Amino acid sequence: MKLLEGKKALIFGVANKHSIAWGIAQMFHEHGAEIGFSYGIPQLEKRVRPLAEQIGVDFIELCDVTVDEEIDAVMAKAKEHFGTIDILVHSIAFAKREDIGGRFHEASRDGFALAMDISAYSLIALSRAAMPLMSDGGSIMAMSYYGAEKVVPNYNTMGVAKAALEANVRYLAADLGQDGIRVNSISAGPIKTLAASGISGFRKMLSKVADINPLRRNVDQMEVGRTAVYLASDLSSGVTGENIYVDAGYNILGMTETAD
Repeated sequence: MKLLEGKKALIFGVANKHSIAWGIAQMFHEHGAEIGFSYGIPQLEKRVRPLAEQIGVDFIELCDVTVDEEIDAVMAKAKEHFGTIDILVHSIAFAKREDIGGRFHEASRDGFALAMDISAYSLIALSRAAMPLMSDGGSIMAMSYYGAEKVVPNYNTMGVAKAALEANVRYLAADLGQDGIRVNSISAGPIKTLAASGISGFRKMLSKVADINPLRRNVDQMEVGRTAVYLASDLSSGVTGENIYVDAGYNILGMTETAD
């Protein structure tokens, strides 16, 4: 059964074959969606285009989400190409390396502002620009992480940006519901992505999380993709403003070891 047959999706944040956005794209394609890609910097084009070809995507656009004019230009092209869209995926995050590692109080003002702009405000900007294309309602989703809720070593400024992103999801859900647009987020467990490569000690984190979470393993981008299909489809027609964990149950844990 193809749950997204006839639906059109714009996915922002495809970077390479390890991207969560790529896992989502593959699952959307499997379920019959027509898909468009946007990537953030010119250097990524050589990685993104071959992926697009694998699933028949012919809408591939560069977009700096800190520039409203570029967002508007992409949406204008999407309108010309698709007419309307039903699904918007925000899989975008960035912080300077020096504002992720080290001590949190040393985060720079400009680095903090940049992380918030790219990782959090861009969801508002993209949603606003996409609304005219979602005339029949639709589903908007963003990718988050547990560092938005609890302190994760070497996540720092990005954790605060993800917290803002999750708050944006709730406020947008309350605002756009009257337009038939649902807004949710997915909080994925640690996955080996391009963004994760900038986090100090990430490999050790993967191993530790897999050792202690209820399923005793890490998750992958295809599992996130299947949850994204649910949020994009009519199966979740009554769900908005939610943050859904796809982390093998790690978020439910308090004490992870017991005394002898």
